[in-house]
Amino acid sequence: MRITEVKALEIEQESLNPGRRRRGEESTPRPSYVWDGLEPSSPMGRYPKYKERRSSWSAKWKGTVCVVTAEDGSFGLGVTGFGGPVSRIINDHFAPHVAGENCMATEKLFDMMSRLATPYGSQGLASYAISAVDLALWDLKGKVLGRPVYELLGGPQKERIFCYATGFEAAWYMELGFQAMKLPFPYGPADGEEGLRKAEELVAGVRELIGPDVALMLDCWMALDVDYTVRLAEVLRPYRLRWIEDFLLPDDTEGFAQVRQRLPWQTLATGEHWYLLQNFARAANERPVDIWQPDPLWVGGISACTRICHIAEGAGIEVIPHGGMNSPYGQHLAFAMPAITWGERSGGVSPPGVPLAEMVKLPGTAVIEDGYLVPSDAPGFGIEVDRALLQSL
Repeated sequence: MRITEVKALEIEQESLNPGRRRRGEESTPRPSYVWDGLEPSSPMGRYPKYKERRSSWSAKWKGTVCVVTAEDGSFGLGVTGFGGPVSRIINDHFAPHVAGENCMATEKLFDMMSRLATPYGSQGLASYAISAVDLALWDLKGKVLGRPVYELLGGPQKERIFCYATGFEAAWYMELGFQAMKLPFPYGPADGEEGLRKAEELVAGVRELIGPDVALMLDCWMALDVDYTVRLAEVLRPYRLRWIEDFLLPDDTEGFAQVRQRLPWQTLATGEHWYLLQNFARAANERPVDIWQPDPLWVGGISACTRICHIAEGAGIEVIPHGGMNSPYGQHLAFAMPAITWGERSGGVSPPGVPLAEMVKLPGTAVIEDGYLVPSDAPGFGIEVDRALLQSL
């Protein structure tokens, strides 16, 4: 069956679920812990003008929703970010080449898009565009065949996915039934010794609250340097962090190698901002980290993720996709891939008192219950968005 149309829309993902409760709306007030109001660190944290809020320097583009339509009227849906430039890449460049192709040819089309983008760089913004189209193609393939995507990937590899929450609301995550959580790190090299002291206070407080048996991780979001990462890990060693992630700028290959050498005892993770396959293939040989964290919406979609998982499995490396439980895309991937061990729920898990079901962005997305998740078994990714809604946006 041939593809008749590929179209990207520049909209907010939340627009696909008009009934979704917005963060904080009508939520029941609950007591906050001592870190309430802290802002996660960022690579711009060295500049006082931008330190207080990530939103002060991040791009203001909306999200991207990609719709791929087949001859029989079936359509698949893919989403990603950076709607301004990414939508242009899809509509102006990819769409004319993907239209007319066999809708089942996901391998060919992934390869085509990766090669089409080489003149201006297939990683970064182009990778986001490839992701949106690829996710829509897999959704369409599942709908045409009448099967969930995880079956197309080889079927369920696990009975359910163990999930963790990312954010500051530790007590609420425990109440929701999570047995693992990741804390955004609010400090960086510009905070010096005081930042290390406050970091220990923060992590010690969380560890006391969640107890000794709940896994605790730390997300530094590209904000540190080699020396600060090493000193931080040494300060926090008594609190048994499951891993420290994203501590350097993503392309600092030598820096990752140095941290690995200086912290042989600490589990390290990264890969959220690695795109397509090259960095992962290199990391399989050099082993700078123990856990890879590709984002299915950014790295090149399901087609890129399955390749990354196979590389990781052969190298004995663990894969835990960034934001994997936020949408059906990562859920289906994790359910099928042996290399994927855990699932992350991030991006504003839910305000205290608000059920996770009320925070769903894409209708039809399965919801975590007591720290575990089983994806929808509906065709494709099970996304419940009809053509009428898309046409109204």
